[in-house]
Amino acid sequence: MPEARRRAPRSTDVARLASVSQKTVSRVLNDEPYVSDEVRERVLAAARELGYRRNTAARALHLGRFHRIGVVSLGSSLYGPSSLLIALERRAREIGYAFSVVNTLEGEEGGVQKAIESLLEQGVDGIVLSEPIDEGQVLRIDPDVPVLSFGALPGLDGPRVVITGASGVGMGRQATEHLLDLGHATVWHVAGPERWFTSRDRAHGWREALATAGIGAPPPLVGDWSPASGYVAGRVLAANPEATAVFVANDDMAIGVLRALAEAGRAVPERFSVVGVDDIPSAAYLSPPLTTVRQDFREVAAYGLDLLVGQIENEPGSAFHADLPAHLVVRRSTAPPKE
Repeated sequence: MPEARRRAPRSTDVARLASVSQKTVSRVLNDEPYVSDEVRERVLAAARELGYRRNTAARALHLGRFHRIGVVSLGSSLYGPSSLLIALERRAREIGYAFSVVNTLEGEEGGVQKAIESLLEQGVDGIVLSEPIDEGQVLRIDPDVPVLSFGALPGLDGPRVVITGASGVGMGRQATEHLLDLGHATVWHVAGPERWFTSRDRAHGWREALATAGIGAPPPLVGDWSPASGYVAGRVLAANPEATAVFVANDDMAIGVLRALAEAGRAVPERFSVVGVDDIPSAAYLSPPLTTVRQDFREVAAYGLDLLVGQIENEPGSAFHADLPAHLVVRRSTAPPKE
């Protein structure tokens, strides 16, 4: 006869091994108060030794919560979105929440709405919109669970909505002001795709800084976040003798710009200054090392999820929008213009 399948450990087994009551095990596993640190650690050690896992479905029925956060991701391999997604998953684990992801595709009609409905069917306590883009229609969200969005999204409003993230407007303003402070007469811009709210925000900050300085904005060049599109834009800039400085909406496109400028003999930073965004791992090792605006994705993810969990576990407050600062990292791709 085949060997009998081993029975999965139960909370009573954990209680027996830890020499405590089943109620105490329940209090520890539900993170309730009135349990000493020594007893709590003994119960958790017993659970680990036995390989005990909580019945999350039963726990959801008991508490009215699933202890799971759902994330709508753009399904992009780009450095920024993928780094944020990894940081979100890490933080969710740290605070004891399961993590479900539904990917959407750029250009997919109603993709975000469908993803939200899929997550609600799975059972989640809150939803994160990690990289919202303009789908050409007003999003109507009323999922009856708190929603965290990393960036403003038309139609997203209500008492359980949290909007946060590193300010794209602030990034554009910081980068542009840095170049103007060096003495450049104006600053050109290589923007990301128009449908991305992130791209719009960074372009808005660029225009805002120029307007504050009393300078008209030159026509922006538009890429698709890739080095190849940055290279195409860089060739246009290299052919313009009046252009001496550019703010590029991400570091990958900035790499393409640097290549085009080098091929055209426009030395960086002697004859042209370049600033990117993200501070990708290779930015400090380019030739020259790239000046960029750094986002701390772990900080952004932790701050946002902590706010979301506050809405989940406490009485919901009012909707609010809180931007986190980004930080300019000055390296050797920027310098005052040559006379």
